[in-house]
Amino acid sequence: QVQLMESGGGLVQAGGSLRLSCGASGSIFRINSMGWYRQAPGKQRELVARITDGGSTNYSDSGKGRFTVSRDNAKNLLYLQMNSLKPEDTAVYYCQANVVIAPSARLHDYWGQGTRVTVSS
Repeated sequence: QVQLMESGGGLVQAGGSLRLSCGASGSIFRINSMGWYRQAPGKQRELVARITDGGSTNYSDSGKGRFTVSRDNAKNLLYLQMNSLKPEDTAVYYCQANVVIAPSARLHDYWGQGTRVTVSS
């Protein structure tokens, strides 16, 4: 099994910063990519940022310029540095990993339980 666990969420005032962390553990042969998604109440889950094994990154329009995703491949750690936070960033943030658990296995997505970020005005 593959387990993901997020940390670093909390309550912050608008304009502040948070750094989210995600650790991946379990039977992992290779992590193809990892990403951050968020889901606000009553809304669909959306991509925030994603990074591939080679270091290529993608950002949502809302996070671009304010958020930075990084990854420690050796330790299977994922980070999201969030600066200039806005109330609309309030959501549960989920860590996602696209993983192969064996050389012959196909890619599969795994999700953490989420960490809550609340940005007050």
